[in-house]
Amino acid sequence: MEILILIISLLILSETTVLLFRKVRSVSGGKRKIYVDTSVLIDGRILNIARSGFIDGDLIILRSVLLELQLLADGKDSEKRSRARAGLEVVAELERVIEVNTEIIDDIDGPKKVDEKLLKYAKENKGTVLTLDFNLIKVATAEKIPTLNINDLALAVRKDFLPGERMKIKILEKGSGRGQGIGHAPDGTMIVVDKASHKIGQEVMIEFVRFYETPAGKMIFARIAEQAKRKTPSR
Repeated sequence: MEILILIISLLILSETTVLLFRKVRSVSGGKRKIYVDTSVLIDGRILNIARSGFIDGDLIILRSVLLELQLLADGKDSEKRSRARAGLEVVAELERVIEVNTEIIDDIDGPKKVDEKLLKYAKENKGTVLTLDFNLIKVATAEKIPTLNINDLALAVRKDFLPGERMKIKILEKGSGRGQGIGHAPDGTMIVVDKASHKIGQEVMIEFVRFYETPAGKMIFARIAEQAKRKTPSR
């Protein structure tokens, strides 16, 4: 009798274990797969987003993406080399983030180009491509593959700048227009500053003038605050 009770108990335990395993597998398998592009890792903001817990899927990094980063990290261009090395560090940190599951997968088969592989895996697994590459987004959209763009997220959550508001930025380079200088807001938005080409390398106080939406994001046009002040008529 005791043996019979033991057998029945074991059967019940095994059935419960199978049901629990199926439930856990269905929950984890239900998460969408987010395929991460090289540009996102180089950008680095994905790390803080992952730590915040807002990512609702598994981050998938193809081995070819890591190889692309490694090639850039070993290249001759010093700027690309440092950014690629930072991207590799982002990968290592993502694997330590407990708020999101990060998985590196081998992708030996299929297309040779990294972008084509990302699209292939995302399409086959009903996943999403996470990228900052505008051209890759256009191709994915044409193939009806969902995409995520961190720049869109940054624009959605940041405080809008209003004409007349002021900010101190560093002029980094010349603009395409005569006398223009280029800088960036803290969220990465490009700021075109009138008559600031001679201020390259300097921090200046600017005043926002107008905004311009482009397919690649938002641009801000501004002028140096000192010039704006001189244009204001005295009373």
